[in-house]
Amino acid sequence: MSKKDHEKESIEPASETPKKAYKETLHNLQIELVKLQRHFIRCDDKILIIFEGRDAAGKDGTIKRIVQHLSPRETRVVALGKPSDRDHTSWYFQRYVAYLPVAQELVLFNRSWYNRAGVERVMGFCTDAEYEEFMGSVSEFEHMLVRSGIKLLKYYLDISKPEQKQRLNERKRDPLTQWKVSTLDNQALKMWKQYSLARDEMLAHTHNPIAPWSIVRADDKHLARLNLIKDLLSRLHYDDKDERLIIPDPQIVFPYDVSNLENGQLAK
Repeated sequence: MSKKDHEKESIEPASETPKKAYKETLHNLQIELVKLQRHFIRCDDKILIIFEGRDAAGKDGTIKRIVQHLSPRETRVVALGKPSDRDHTSWYFQRYVAYLPVAQELVLFNRSWYNRAGVERVMGFCTDAEYEEFMGSVSEFEHMLVRSGIKLLKYYLDISKPEQKQRLNERKRDPLTQWKVSTLDNQALKMWKQYSLARDEMLAHTHNPIAPWSIVRADDKHLARLNLIKDLLSRLHYDDKDERLIIPDPQIVFPYDVSNLENGQLAK
C-alpha cells in the first residue's frame, strides 16, 4: 500500500453501526445526558451548544436525540427564522442574546449567528462590510460569553456533495420532512464551492482556544449522532460519568485544524 493510500485509509470513517447496536448505544448515552442535566441543574451551570453545517447535514436529527429525554423546563432548542425588519436595524447579535442560557439551562442553537458567515455571505443577504464586521467581532462576543460563565461548544457537521444531494431529494419525497424543503435547497448544491469557501473562511477565522470548533464527519447519520454526543459528554463535567462509553471516534469528531482543508477531512 502506498503512503498516499494509507493516509486516505486512515481518515476514512468507521463502518456503519448496526441498527441494534446504534439504539443500545444511543440509549446509554441518553442516560448520560440525563446525568449531565441533573448536574448542571444542581450546580447552576449555563451550557450553550452551537450546531452549524450544510443543509441536510443532520443537525435536526442530532439535536432531537440529545433533548429527547431531557426536562423541557431546563432545555431549549433555538432555531430562528428570517430576520425581521427590526432585526436588520439592530446590533447583529442582539436577536440571539435573548436566547442565551441562564443558570440551570442547556440551550442548543440549530444554526446561530454564524448564518452571517454562511448563507448570508454566499447568497448576498449581507453586505461585505457587515460580513467583515461580523468576522472581526464574533470571537470577542463569544469570549464575553465564556467569561460570563457560559460553557460554549461549537460543532460543524460536514457532509459530502453526493450525500447532501441524496438527502435533499429524500426530503422532497418524504411527506414527513417536506416542511424542511426551502427555496435555498437547490442553491446549496449549485453553490457548493461557494459554501465550501465560506465554511473554510469561517472556521479559520473563528476557531480559537477559548471558543474552538469541532468537526463532525456526518455522511453516516448514526455514527455522527453517537460520536457528537460522546464528544460533548466528554467535554462537560458531571457526576458518575461512564468514561468508557463517552470516548468519541477521532475519525468522526475531531478539533478543527487548518490541515483539515488539505487532508480530505472536510468535504470539498
